[in-house]
Amino acid sequence: MATEAHGEEAGGLVFHPMDQFMVEPLFGADVSWYTPTNVTLWMLIAVLTITGLLVVGTSRRALVPSRSQSVAELAYGFIYKMVEDVAGKDAVKFFPYIFTLFMFIVVSNFLGLIPMAFTTTSHIAVTAVLAVAVFVTVTVVGFVKNGAGFLGLFWVSSAPLALRPILAVIEIISYFVRPVSHSIRLAGNLMAGHAVIKVFAAFAPLILFSGIGILVTPLSILAITAIYALEILVAFIQAYVFTILTCVYLRDALHPSH
Repeated sequence: MATEAHGEEAGGLVFHPMDQFMVEPLFGADVSWYTPTNVTLWMLIAVLTITGLLVVGTSRRALVPSRSQSVAELAYGFIYKMVEDVAGKDAVKFFPYIFTLFMFIVVSNFLGLIPMAFTTTSHIAVTAVLAVAVFVTVTVVGFVKNGAGFLGLFWVSSAPLALRPILAVIEIISYFVRPVSHSIRLAGNLMAGHAVIKVFAAFAPLILFSGIGILVTPLSILAITAIYALEILVAFIQAYVFTILTCVYLRDALHPSH
């Protein structure tokens, strides 16, 4: 997971925690929008993993479920209940889209925890596409279902009349900032956690170069273990947060007066 090099001139360890997020072409070409890269590869692996779990894993459904069937049913029921509870029963027709978002994000997050893997959801280019897609979908749904009444989302009728125009401006700014915060929250948390793991991993082989490594190496291994366990939790929580915020935004679009 970490890449270390012994500095020839400085005589110490040289490590680059952010190198793990570099986008590299698969076939040695220059990176363009159409170039297959490591990001493309791991997104494909995520899609194939989800397909294997939800399609192949449930193809032989039984009264006593297999492990893959149990995981698929648990994920399905968990997201279905979230959509129904947060956005309302009339939002259930959007369940396939929201479920797809959750599965892609959570599987990508967990794949990124495999040593030498690439975490696609640590890149703002990936999370921004997901967040903008949610923003556009919610906005279109809001206007299609409510027409001009959707603008009532920005008019705080319970506030004093003199404050309503000011609050309306704040609400509009807050609305258009949603895709920014939605995407940065996911990418930032994953990038930070993986970078910290790599920093501690760089100190693990210090015992080979210095006597102080007798103390530092065991501590770094303990730190890596603890942070890795935390990252497993973060991988699920960030997928959950992204999904539940999508449900909240959808609820606002379907019921702007609430």
